[in-house]
Amino acid sequence: MIRVLLIDDHEMVRLGLSAYLSTQSDLEVVGQAANGEEGIQRAKELKPNVILMDLVMEKMDGIAATAAIMEVLPKTKIIVLTSYIEDEKVYPVIEAGAFSYLLKTSPAHVIVEAIRAANSGEAVLESKVTNKMMARMRQTKDPVLHDRLTPRELDVLQLIGDGKSNSEIGETLYIGIKTVKTHVSNILQKLDLEDRTQIAIYAHRKGLVD
Repeated sequence: MIRVLLIDDHEMVRLGLSAYLSTQSDLEVVGQAANGEEGIQRAKELKPNVILMDLVMEKMDGIAATAAIMEVLPKTKIIVLTSYIEDEKVYPVIEAGAFSYLLKTSPAHVIVEAIRAANSGEAVLESKVTNKMMARMRQTKDPVLHDRLTPRELDVLQLIGDGKSNSEIGETLYIGIKTVKTHVSNILQKLDLEDRTQIAIYAHRKGLVD
């Protein structure tokens, strides 16, 4: 039997979930809580296998509650069940230890299967969350190399992106041609590029020029 705890500040949501989950022969709703603080206490008392966690609640939100519960019950699987998909909600609660992430618009059978999957060690993520996580991973693998540049080198990079010649860059920045060439050389080395064309392409891809 999979022991489930419901943490949500809306009583009708808790009652509806409890009624439906109770129709499943392998699930048992062992308790409910109306906010994060109460949820932590109930989790400690009941030691559920799976928790359905709302995010936005008074007294303590689902992110803080998730982190606190994970500290004392690391084997408990927390499934976020929320109406929110914003980055400031998704990333913090997953980093806090949430195992799965579903929206309240999910069909009832999807929530039930997510509970069973979590109990078996298989995470289930709303497709929009999966896309966000993949995008974040790609950003992590694509470091912002131009952070290595000095402010002046960044100025030169942007002007190259605007199609300026060394002479025009020198006139714009009030520096000599030799100094411009030194900056260009440094940019090529720091960004691991081969020529000015690649610098221009880089500047446009990173949105450093209009």
